[in-house]
Amino acid sequence: MARILIAEDEPSLRSLVARALEMDGHKVTATADGAEALDAINRASDAFDLVLADIKMPIMDGIALALAVARDHPKVAILLMTGYADQRERASGLEGLVHGLIAKPFTVADIRFAVAAALVSGKK
Repeated sequence: MARILIAEDEPSLRSLVARALEMDGHKVTATADGAEALDAINRASDAFDLVLADIKMPIMDGIALALAVARDHPKVAILLMTGYADQRERASGLEGLVHGLIAKPFTVADIRFAVAAALVSGKK
């Protein structure tokens, strides 16, 4: 299955998403913010197939993370998530870089479907 990097500052949501994706057979690395995620992806080089990032996070937000990943690791699919309408608007200009935007709150089925779709479209 896929190697997925999660960047989510809410511990309970980060844990829930990680467990759900691991149950689907994915290898998951979970980080608490964009800077930690960028450090993990840079250390691991091409070890990830997908970055799943919250947009609104401390230190480095998901949009800055998405831009850095798209620039330095163009083969990695990017999927963003947010619960804020203004953050969805900020992400609207990234259609060419990200494979989707998941609105919070979401169900486990929603996140599984979005991840599967992003992984399929990322391989094209």
